[in-house]
Amino acid sequence: MFAQAAGFAVLAAISPTALLVMAIFLGSANPRTTALFYVAGAMLMTVAMAVVVLVVVRTAGLDQPREREPMYGLRVGLGVLSLASALVVARRRREPPEPVSDQPAAQGFISRLTARPRPGTAFITGVILFAPSATFIAAVQVIATAKAAVAVTALALVLVVIITGLVVWLPLLTYLGAPEATDRTLKRLNGWLREHGRMILTYALAVGGIALVLNGALGLASG
Repeated sequence: MFAQAAGFAVLAAISPTALLVMAIFLGSANPRTTALFYVAGAMLMTVAMAVVVLVVVRTAGLDQPREREPMYGLRVGLGVLSLASALVVARRRREPPEPVSDQPAAQGFISRLTARPRPGTAFITGVILFAPSATFIAAVQVIATAKAAVAVTALALVLVVIITGLVVWLPLLTYLGAPEATDRTLKRLNGWLREHGRMILTYALAVGGIALVLNGALGLASG
């Protein structure tokens, strides 16, 4: 359970946009507070969605052996959704000034939120950017359908949340310890991510989609 959930969480954590936005907030007039609110929004959304997905899966009875087909069917569906998202990102018209986003419709809105960094808008940005992806839902579903004790389930959820938010809380921690070095590193990464971020996101979505489709299909076949 832990390995599979962590694997999907790693794929969910790959977000060039989230890192680019962190670089913007850490370069603002009030970097510590603004970045902290950004992380708070991101982690709040991640925790809330983890709990919601867990409750929904168990309320729907997808953790029961008799619901094997719907459980694995959901993973196939999530995989198809992830592959479709990869196709959308890959075919999207390139606009260098805009950060790459795994939510194309929200891209312009995110740009407006980050144009004048403030704690309030940073919090909203974190909430929006960390809306659940297909791979995140799959990670929580793995936990929700496992026959594990409450303590083990809680520990697994914490692990998924930590991994998913790695791209925002780790830069903040390094900035608090070494602000100048972190700022220089993020500035160097900024240009590279703007150039290659779409490709990275496309591959992450495609890999996650393939993994979900295969996992679901194998589960259905073995049933």
